[in-house]
Amino acid sequence: MTMENGEIPENANEHCPGTQSESAGKSDACEGCPNQEACATAPKGPDPDLVVIAERMATVKHKILVLSGKGGVGKSTFSAQLSFALAAMDFQVGLLDVDICGPSIPKMLGLEGQEIHQSNLGWSPVYVDSNLGVMSIGFMLPDPDEAVIWRGPRKNGLIKNFLKEVYWNELDFLVVDSPPGTSDEHISIVQCLGATGIDGAIIVTTPQQVSLIDVRKEINFCKKVGVKVLGVVENMSGLSQPVMDFKFMRTTETGEHIDVSEWVREYFREKAPELQDLIACSEVFDSSSGGAEKMCREMGVPFLGKVPLDPQLCKAAEEGRSCFIAQKCGVSAPALKIIIEELIENNGFSRMLLSSA
Repeated sequence: MTMENGEIPENANEHCPGTQSESAGKSDACEGCPNQEACATAPKGPDPDLVVIAERMATVKHKILVLSGKGGVGKSTFSAQLSFALAAMDFQVGLLDVDICGPSIPKMLGLEGQEIHQSNLGWSPVYVDSNLGVMSIGFMLPDPDEAVIWRGPRKNGLIKNFLKEVYWNELDFLVVDSPPGTSDEHISIVQCLGATGIDGAIIVTTPQQVSLIDVRKEINFCKKVGVKVLGVVENMSGLSQPVMDFKFMRTTETGEHIDVSEWVREYFREKAPELQDLIACSEVFDSSSGGAEKMCREMGVPFLGKVPLDPQLCKAAEEGRSCFIAQKCGVSAPALKIIIEELIENNGFSRMLLSSA
């Protein structure tokens, strides 16, 4: 499967402005590039790839980016569960993983080991269900442990190919899971999808300042490039789980930890059965600064809600399944459901059901 790089040559310097840019071959980033002279003298014009991408995206009603300025906040988990939820509502959903160096979506959708197939219509997504298709570089790697060590131009080229070559058919939603930060991949996806209409971005954070500092940059990035912030989700908002699921330890005089979980559970069952249904909560991250909700008020963007750190949700992601089935994620699934329903209602997405019925 060839990967054409459109306006950015594969052997270009890291911060290549693009062959169609007015500064092509003339900027500081072009110094020493083997393409410098050709780019400087080549005629400039609109990128023909954007026309192809617009044609591909014409059958996609809504495009949602999932972003975060910080890594490790659960962005891919949210993207996966959002896609599962939308598909369960009978929407036609595509999930595009553009985290080139850390593609975790195949595992989170239970699709590890799958491969992309090519037809006369283009690259076929890998399907979880008939109405949930997935595309990721993870499907292209011969070895899942292989590191993707690519410079910016090659990453941008693959993203452009995903948008040009993948045949999604008719989609209600295309969810784009992005890497953390505001780097080449983000600029590329916004430039390529901009003309086709991006509905907006959902930004994921955790409650502490270390995360919020970077997320503020992501919000400002969206404002600068003209992408609407649909809302911010505070993920891992305190550890919450049924008290009977906890492991209980006792520390001896020598500092040794002894597991007394079964003794505690038996004590609850016999002495305090009314306590067995309690949910125990604990703040893992410091939210004394006000967390994402305060940040949203200060920056004038919607706050969608909080999702607790739920070990069952982590397990669902590891096993590649929806947290909304089998009622195993009794703490996180209801919180996610409220957030997703609010997202749909606030942005008028629900009206689409009437028009497509």
